[in-house]
Amino acid sequence: MFDDAAVEAADRAARIWAASEPGPIDPGSEAHKAAFCRMLLDTHNPYKPSIIEWPVLDAEARERLVSLPIWDIAVQTEGKARQRVLSYAAMIKDTLLRRAVELDGFEEGRHKEVLSNLVEAYGIRLAPEPEYRRPRDPEWAFMVTGFSECIDSFFAFGLFALAKRSGFFPPPLVDTFEPVMQEEGRHILFFVNWVAWHKRNLTWWRRPLFAAKVLAVWIFLIWERIGIARGVGNAGDADTGAAVQDNNFTLTGGKAVGAVDMSVAGLIDVCLEENERRLSGYDSRLLRPNFVPRLMRFARRLMRRPSVIPVPS
Repeated sequence: MFDDAAVEAADRAARIWAASEPGPIDPGSEAHKAAFCRMLLDTHNPYKPSIIEWPVLDAEARERLVSLPIWDIAVQTEGKARQRVLSYAAMIKDTLLRRAVELDGFEEGRHKEVLSNLVEAYGIRLAPEPEYRRPRDPEWAFMVTGFSECIDSFFAFGLFALAKRSGFFPPPLVDTFEPVMQEEGRHILFFVNWVAWHKRNLTWWRRPLFAAKVLAVWIFLIWERIGIARGVGNAGDADTGAAVQDNNFTLTGGKAVGAVDMSVAGLIDVCLEENERRLSGYDSRLLRPNFVPRLMRFARRLMRRPSVIPVPS
């Protein structure tokens, strides 16, 4: 067991990091690769899911937790993410980059273990898990996972904060699950820097193909999230071509945490604030995920000012 001081030190080390090299870090350079890989490796939190002590919840709090319609999606998403990331890691020849991607995959698997222990601790029943198959195109699958996390983490950060403020999740449960949320921030920061570095290190004739692949991934994710795939019944899974499960974790979670009475504009504001807060501790020379925040800022300018976010006394 870790004592409180060790836990606090590990948590702080996972949130604050700066590269030792002075001066600018040019995207695509060796210094850039070293920086985003070292960021992930150096900020790894060594907690073990098996020793997490899940807090005892009163009947009302447990019922709110159990009734959330997200647990099957959450567990299966992490299971697929682990397989996709590790499959891509096996293709990488660069030693440092491979170590970082392998750690990413390990942490995705650890997230699944944390969620599995949580549902067991509180008696949440899950549907049978599917077989997690190796993807036919590991790079495509890695990119689907990375860009999907960029979307979902942006909103998950805000929803988690709202659940904490409203008391939807009791403080001990929030504190217990907090390291998982911060790890997602590290993952998306690592991923967007990998995309920029990888693109700049491709031969000139492969760059347009990679850009087209990025666009195809975004189209796939948007198709999946707006529900067109389910409506027409023809869309396939990113790996297998099978029918797509409803993986809109953000929408499902947002509806579930409906105890917080606020406008869409207010939710966007909280998501923007939380996204900035969770990434602010890492070296400012690293690139930040910007597509979803920019899109939300544009949408926000078209909306009225939000109502005050209720904070329980």
